[in-house]
Amino acid sequence: MKSFTVKEILEASGGKFFGEEEVLSKEVSFITTDSRKAGKGGVFAAIVGERVDGHSFISQCMELGMLCSIAERTPVDNSAHILVKNTPEALRKIAKAYREKFDIPFVGISGSVGKTSTKEIIASVLSEHFHTHKTQGNFNNALGVPITLFALEETHSAAVIEMGISDFGEMSVLANMTQPDIAVLTNVGKCHLENLKDLQGVLKAKTEMLSFLKKGGTAILNGDDENLRKADIPEGAKVVFYGLNENNDVFATDIKSDNETFTDFTVHTKEGKFTARIHALGNHMVQNALAAVSVARELALSENEIVEGLKNYRTIGGRANVIKTEKLTIIDDCYNANPESMKASLKTLSNFEGRRVALLGDMKELGEKEKELHKEIGELAASLKLDLIITVGDLALEMYKAARPHIDAEWYQSIEEAKLYMYEMLTIGDTVLVKASHSMKFDELVELIKEL
Repeated sequence: MKSFTVKEILEASGGKFFGEEEVLSKEVSFITTDSRKAGKGGVFAAIVGERVDGHSFISQCMELGMLCSIAERTPVDNSAHILVKNTPEALRKIAKAYREKFDIPFVGISGSVGKTSTKEIIASVLSEHFHTHKTQGNFNNALGVPITLFALEETHSAAVIEMGISDFGEMSVLANMTQPDIAVLTNVGKCHLENLKDLQGVLKAKTEMLSFLKKGGTAILNGDDENLRKADIPEGAKVVFYGLNENNDVFATDIKSDNETFTDFTVHTKEGKFTARIHALGNHMVQNALAAVSVARELALSENEIVEGLKNYRTIGGRANVIKTEKLTIIDDCYNANPESMKASLKTLSNFEGRRVALLGDMKELGEKEKELHKEIGELAASLKLDLIITVGDLALEMYKAARPHIDAEWYQSIEEAKLYMYEMLTIGDTVLVKASHSMKFDELVELIKEL
């Protein structure tokens, strides 16, 4: 960590310190909520979880050399601690204070679809010029963002922070910590509708980030999304629109793919054009790449740095990752799903040659219109004339019913049932898209199919 003392943590947290006075002047090596990562010079934040209470591990952590703990009640060993009313809230205050120690460009990313892929592409491009820090895994929520910020090192010269939300006000909490110089919004789609109700609700919740832009900051928005075109931009902020349409500030033409590993395209900006390649499939991935181009241009990267950064990007597990086996081509996109990402993946599948199979499961948190939205997916699969759609889950039944009159379709209530018939449904040479909400555990189906 950059120089950060226990006293600074205390002041940021708003809590009260108990322990030897000399502890306050000590510099902290790291801050963690995971007792398994305890070690010399760290601070352990005790979180009360649904199943585990972090306060139970304070003594263990202190024995391993931690300087003190952040806790909601006095530790049983009465060791050095900062007493706070709410540990997660205190962590967010501390994270904001730590972030303010860095005078480097911070890029905040959110959106209904593609935020993780976009984060990875932006980080890949920026790494050609900066020592870039980025969100790891799914650490993009009210607890994950502080952990991400605490992982910043003094040597980092840029940061790319992903922010995921499901309700109003959550983005404000995350953006208040991050204080982005550049805010990227990938799209406004039909997700988390249980809380956000409709697209206008999603727009309102996502664009809360823009209110926390640093003075003179830049909003980089997907201009192909008509809702983002209507976003309120803070006074004094710059806005850059990117997308596939030519009315954007940064757009793409001549999109061509080998349908296996890469997509080539021409990038157009106000200064000119250049060709680029990304090792990913689908027009939506080109859109994500254009977001990275837009960020890089704002930070004055050269054309060569942008091209190399895009070329060096690789997909991560469960996100449109193409797997070639001896018998099949698998598009592993099972990390998560909502209507927009499902539609984009189906369109990508439709461009493949040979027999095209969509293995689809329930999409969660869609609210009152969940059946209607699943029906739309089945209708799209039929209109794309896919060769087979295999659906799994109670909601996925609506996909099956919409597709069945027009194309071959199967439905199973559970992945256990689907596994029994997988050998019968797939044949040599198939391209299989695997996609569902994360809770459906479709990664198990991916592993099974790889062994066919």
